[in-house]
Amino acid sequence: MTQEYLLFFSNLNLYFWVNSSVPVTHKDEIVMNKNNYSEITPQILELSKMCEAQKIPAELYTKFDVKRGLRDQNGNGVLTGLSNISVATAKKIVDGVEVPTEGKLIYQGIDVEDIVAGFLKEKRFGFEETVYLLLFGHLPNKKELEDFTRLLMDYTWLPTTFVRDVIMKATGKDMMNTIARSVLTLYNYDDNADDISVPNVLRQCLHLIAVFPMLAIYGYQAYQHYENDKSLIIHNPDSTLSFAENILHMLRVDQKYTELEARILDLALVLHADHSGGNNSTFTVHVVSSTDTDTYSAMAAALGSLKGPKHGGANNKVMGMMDDLFKTVKDPKNEDQLADYLQKLLNKEAYDHAGLIYGMGHAVYSISDPRAVVFESFVKELSAKNGREDEYEVYAKIARLAPKIIAGKRKMFKGVSANIDFYSGFVYDMLGLPPELYTPIFAISRVSGWSAHRIEEIVSGGRIIRPAYKSVAERKPFKPLNER
Repeated sequence: MTQEYLLFFSNLNLYFWVNSSVPVTHKDEIVMNKNNYSEITPQILELSKMCEAQKIPAELYTKFDVKRGLRDQNGNGVLTGLSNISVATAKKIVDGVEVPTEGKLIYQGIDVEDIVAGFLKEKRFGFEETVYLLLFGHLPNKKELEDFTRLLMDYTWLPTTFVRDVIMKATGKDMMNTIARSVLTLYNYDDNADDISVPNVLRQCLHLIAVFPMLAIYGYQAYQHYENDKSLIIHNPDSTLSFAENILHMLRVDQKYTELEARILDLALVLHADHSGGNNSTFTVHVVSSTDTDTYSAMAAALGSLKGPKHGGANNKVMGMMDDLFKTVKDPKNEDQLADYLQKLLNKEAYDHAGLIYGMGHAVYSISDPRAVVFESFVKELSAKNGREDEYEVYAKIARLAPKIIAGKRKMFKGVSANIDFYSGFVYDMLGLPPELYTPIFAISRVSGWSAHRIEEIVSGGRIIRPAYKSVAERKPFKPLNER
């Protein structure tokens, strides 16, 4: 007799019965409801101990010269590919010796600081031409920029009823997951979803670049409405506005913003657009794209990477740390009290007890993060406009004190300085952006870099990426079940 299965839903409960020809003493009923779905049961807790017991001893990584995190002991990345798109540098050769230098970020051979200085001098928004540069390898002339900006706006649309049927359903508190779900669902609306020819992938990427702001902002508005009982507000993008302006236009109830606010958000988008092929989310794009999978799957994987607090979620950690600082430090302007708090962070005695000063240090940069250097002057200007100079001064003091405190506490293989995440959360807060959108703003920018790297992998890669892992498990004989 064949097995029979009956599955049905009732309210929040899931019922599942199995009828089998195998004799049983009673009918099993498995009930899982919303309340215990997330529960870590005693059984799971006990099983997890066996997982933790399999931790690989740290000394084995040294013994077998494993480059943990694909980096050597000095923080240098293992060379795993070649790229034209961008590079982050923090060293130079002097008399045949490698020495640290001020950090530089280069897009398609052009210094980002020069790109920023150029469009600011001409009083233009810069993100659109940055996307063009990353994708096509050169800065656009006036006509090319106008045509490309119009093309991006033409792709600023979502399928009919997509907002209602996808974004508005099963809302969640994490907008990165919301965006990823929407991206994966867009696969079902694409008649050529699996076509990985360059023209088709470029079309898909341009569409995703154009709609990422909508996916993030509409997802946030839906969450606020259904979970927090806020008014549901959906603003369509305006074809006459820049990318940065449209984000503020769609997000704000009154659709109003100042020129300074829009230009600082535009600057943030430019500075986050790419950061070499080795950063975690972009490397994820290369790895997943090397399997010849579709664009939507590759971008969803990158979103999952960027969501992590060690990567794109770092600015939320900075804001949490700063909130704790202002609550617990009696006089934040006092450098001795600030230094004492920073020491407590490193000693795992403050904030989340992780032993980290968030926003300090970077895998590549040592003396300075060029993105933070460019950003800082605008942070100061915006804080003055918003009457928050006192907070800015605290940030500035931490940026000066923290590297010395870290160097005095820990063995350092390279210098430490404030990175862009140290300032970006503060900027987003002054712009009135909700914390739920901090990392999505990063994604809205970085999808342009992901797109360029996906196309580069398809054009130049050719082989599936498969690094080696060495097994250190002891060989054991198989034992029959009744002998275990």
